[in-house]
Amino acid sequence: MSDPEQEVVEYKVRRAVGINALRKIGCIVAEERQADTAKAKVLSWSIRYGWIVVLGTALLFAYAYGII
Repeated sequence: MSDPEQEVVEYKVRRAVGINALRKIGCIVAEERQADTAKAKVLSWSIRYGWIVVLGTALLFAYAYGII
């Protein structure tokens, strides 16, 4: 038979380890969400203003080749 105090200590240790693991997982998830948010902002900017950059580049090349 196990000592009841030993069982309580083991339970508390398992609980502490589990809580610590959940905190680490939470930090990882928060970092991934932040990275996803940053990627979404870049994609949104690219969609919103990318066509202006493409148009400007096309006009620059057209000017360089003497088309304009």
